[in-house]
Amino acid sequence: MSVQLTGRLAERTGPLGDHCPVDRVMQAVGNRTAVLLLREAFYGVTRFDALVARVGVTDAVAAHRLKELVALGVLTKQPYREPGQRTRYEYVLTPAGHALLPAVVALHEWGARHLPGSAPALTHADCGDAVHVVARCEAGHDVAEEELVVGGRR
Repeated sequence: MSVQLTGRLAERTGPLGDHCPVDRVMQAVGNRTAVLLLREAFYGVTRFDALVARVGVTDAVAAHRLKELVALGVLTKQPYREPGQRTRYEYVLTPAGHALLPAVVALHEWGARHLPGSAPALTHADCGDAVHVVARCEAGHDVAEEELVVGGRR
C-alpha cells in the first residue's frame, strides 16, 4: 500500500526513520495489547487480573506489555494489599500516560466511524454529546491536514 502525502507534508524529503515521533511511538506502544491495556487504564481498570480478563490475553503477555509500559513511563506500579493476602500491584497512568488520551480517543473515534460493528462514539458525561479529537495549534486555531508542517516553524 502506498501513501501519498499532500500539502506541506509532501515537501519533507528523506526518510524520517527513528527521528519520527510517530515511528517512535509505534515502536513504544504500537501493538494491540499495549494499546488495549492503556484503554483499560483510561477506563479505570488498574489491577492485573482485571486487565488480563478485559484485554483477553495471557498472564505472560500482559505482564510483558505492562513491564514495557512501566519502563516507558506511561504506567507506574503501586502496591496494594487486600486483608489476608500478599502485596500486589496495580498499574496507574502517569502524567505521560494521561497525555496519550487524545491518541486513544482518536483511535476509538476512527474505529467507531469507519469500522463496521465497532462500539459507538465516546460521549461527554456532562452533556452527552460525542467527543472528537482535533488538530489545534498552540494559538488555538484548528489546523487542516494541508496546513500541517513537519519539522517546526516555517
